[in-house]
Amino acid sequence: FNWADIPPSRTLQWHPCYTTPPNRSGLDCARLYIPLDWLSPSSPHRVILAIIRLRSTSQPSRGPIIFNPGGPGGSGIWALRDHGRDLQAIVGEDYDIVSFDPRGVGASVPRIECWGRQTDRVFWEMQDGADVLDAHGGAVYGAFARAAALSRVCEGAQGGEEGLLRYVSTASHARDMLEIWEQMLGKEEGLRYWGFSYGTVLGGTFAAMYPQKVERMVCDGNVDLKEWYQTVDYVNFVRDTDKVMEAFYFFCHQAGPLRCGFWAETPGMIRNRLKDLLAQIRITPVLVPSSPTDSGPRLPELVTYSHVVRMLTTALYQPIHRFPRVASVLAALEAGDGRPYQAYTSLDQPPSTLPFCPTEGENPPTPSEDTLDAFDAILCSDGEPFTYTPTSYNTYTQSILNLSTVVGGEQATTRLSCAGRTVRPKWRFSGPFEWNTSFPILFINNIADNVTPLVSARNNSAGFPGSVVLVQNSYGHTSLAAASRCTAGRVREYFREGKMPLAGTVCEGDGVPFGEGVVGDEGE
Repeated sequence: FNWADIPPSRTLQWHPCYTTPPNRSGLDCARLYIPLDWLSPSSPHRVILAIIRLRSTSQPSRGPIIFNPGGPGGSGIWALRDHGRDLQAIVGEDYDIVSFDPRGVGASVPRIECWGRQTDRVFWEMQDGADVLDAHGGAVYGAFARAAALSRVCEGAQGGEEGLLRYVSTASHARDMLEIWEQMLGKEEGLRYWGFSYGTVLGGTFAAMYPQKVERMVCDGNVDLKEWYQTVDYVNFVRDTDKVMEAFYFFCHQAGPLRCGFWAETPGMIRNRLKDLLAQIRITPVLVPSSPTDSGPRLPELVTYSHVVRMLTTALYQPIHRFPRVASVLAALEAGDGRPYQAYTSLDQPPSTLPFCPTEGENPPTPSEDTLDAFDAILCSDGEPFTYTPTSYNTYTQSILNLSTVVGGEQATTRLSCAGRTVRPKWRFSGPFEWNTSFPILFINNIADNVTPLVSARNNSAGFPGSVVLVQNSYGHTSLAAASRCTAGRVREYFREGKMPLAGTVCEGDGVPFGEGVVGDEGE
């Protein structure tokens, strides 16, 4: 399927798409012209949104629910194409599930891209300076300079003050979503929406901008709205990171040595074992020798402290699926064997063979799970102007490390991408986030989420009277990190019947890390 085969239009026109393989049948796609600048909608400058719909299979249809997978920069096209039926199974097959690639993302055009050629990006990322911020004493200062240099590249590539970056704040995305909804159903019916992670920023922003347009809204894995928009010190997001790390120690110990390769006699001993490994590998990286076979790297590789911290950072998002394999990798690294690390992390890497010639043409790009440069562009557009110096950012990094003691050196890079940014959004919404919505919002959060802590859900809920926080007793990022029949049932009741869970409701997950019958990454 080629997105260029769909002609863009000013009204929503659906076309069959992704018709193979058979499990993707029932999908329609559209490309919609919308104003680049919603404050000057009569301007001739336009963007084209890529939109996708999974049709209901049961009649009569209850209509659409718009879904956002997160990011910022996550592709709604990619997520719905591959996982839409999972969502539909929860709410009911008589709903259409609709998603879109936000402006600047995925198959929407123009796309936020810092590099004209993919090879330029690869060469940039191959340069020195990719350490986490606590790897050595000068890491923050080098990373700060590198981030500022990349900001200049990105703003130049996007046309500076005259380009796309002035028009990619979440306020514009929320207005785009309203346009999509009204194109589908007219101006009378309120929005039905389901957002995860950054999707809670989009949902919360929509609810604050258009409170009387909310018919149903589920926000799962909540970003603190006031912190996202109104502060420079972005720290709340790491409040529960160490709790998820503690879950690794606890469930590894509970599982025993047969199911956890990094087992020790107490959770505290596992914690100390990891601490010792990180200290050891900081001084003596582990060599992965080159291999003439496809099972190893073509060139020798070093597994450094920064590599291990990044691996752990990623694992905290999906403990059930990642912890078992990561435990085995840690044990191998402890023994000086980096090959399991290389095999494991290669699952998360794109193919190493890249085209060394630029691709010509203006066709919409093939959507992927993330548009890498969009995260920074949207985050920096939404937030307060970045005023840190290298020295003050070093202090900020320490405040993150005080809260997130194992992987804070990686998490502290989140705001660093705004260093050197000068382009500010023409339209930026920053609150207030206290409104009576036309129907109460359902907030969902895991008991411990590594980047969107439970306290953020409670903070957001406090501004929307009648809303409820449903807690799932699971670990990792959003309730999707651990299946829960209980949570799925509450979401279904909310959308279908308008039934809110009682305040204080806690749903159990259907599994735990290292549990029997849980398949790790190698079985996904």
